Amino acid sequence: MDLDLQTVERAVRAMRLGAIAAAGLASMAKRSLAVAEFAGERAHAGGLTRQPLSEGAAEDELMWLFRVGVVRREVDGQGITDRFRLTPLGKRVLVEVRRADLPALSPLDQVGNLLTRWLS
Repeated sequence: MDLDLQTVERAVRAMRLGAIAAAGLASMAKRSLAVAEFAGERAHAGGLTRQPLSEGAAEDELMWLFRVGVVRREVDGQGITDRFRLTPLGKRVLVEVRRADLPALSPLDQVGNLLTRWLS
């Protein structure tokens, strides 16, 4: 899948500035994960998140990654579930965030990401 460089950069920036860790993305590459699996101390200790999150905060983080295109919601026979899985863009982001030579994000990157998130 050919992805626009600007799209990939925006998704990488959103991931790097968010609360979901690379290990959380890696887990979603293997199987779908429920929102509750990203909540609490256990998720943080297990490396899924960068800090402990409430279930509501975990859902907000996952929905932001959904809007950016990194994850998708799982659907079953009853409709949309509370489970998320990586998209092809998410898999590309996972490769990018695992690179050791990523430049540090500037305060301008942080502000830009915050504004984009707030406005979307």
